[in-house]
Amino acid sequence: MNDSTAEGDPAGSEDIAAALDPGSDAEVRDQLPADLDAAGYVGPYLFPNNSRRRIAGALYLLIGAASILILLVAGSDAVLVNGGFGVGGAALILFGLYCMQAGWDLAVDENDALVAATREVGFPVGHASAQLAWRGLRSRPTWRILLYSNQAPPDRRGLVLVDGVDGEIMGCFVEDNPEDWTGLEA
Repeated sequence: MNDSTAEGDPAGSEDIAAALDPGSDAEVRDQLPADLDAAGYVGPYLFPNNSRRRIAGALYLLIGAASILILLVAGSDAVLVNGGFGVGGAALILFGLYCMQAGWDLAVDENDALVAATREVGFPVGHASAQLAWRGLRSRPTWRILLYSNQAPPDRRGLVLVDGVDGEIMGCFVEDNPEDWTGLEA
């Protein structure tokens, strides 16, 4: 026999109240899982490959085809299945096809793009940053590389667009650095 029922508390209300009480707001802590916490990460960052879009595309194709199949099997007198299944299925198939063709393989990583950009600008590079962007309707991955010359302060800067699929230079813009660094010299 339960101790709480022996003492006249049939439902164990003290135990239930203790289990349901979340405590004060000061005791509640929210934190990122260790694999998502970038503060303690040391090492090179690996950009996700665009080819993962093909997984979602295959799922959209499968669900779209299943929706159309359900519409065809259920017939016109079904209560829960109507023409919306066909429209939704067709839309999912079209979007799935788009995801399949937009799933380019990112063959050029940021280090390869930086090397190609350094060759293109024609000056020794100090600081540089890389950003992955997508261009066109087919979402072709393109690296945007911003480079500064290695002088202190930098005399020149450049912006180079490098194709993420084949490493081709899509565009290059180099200029004298117009920024005023005189107030920042130590």
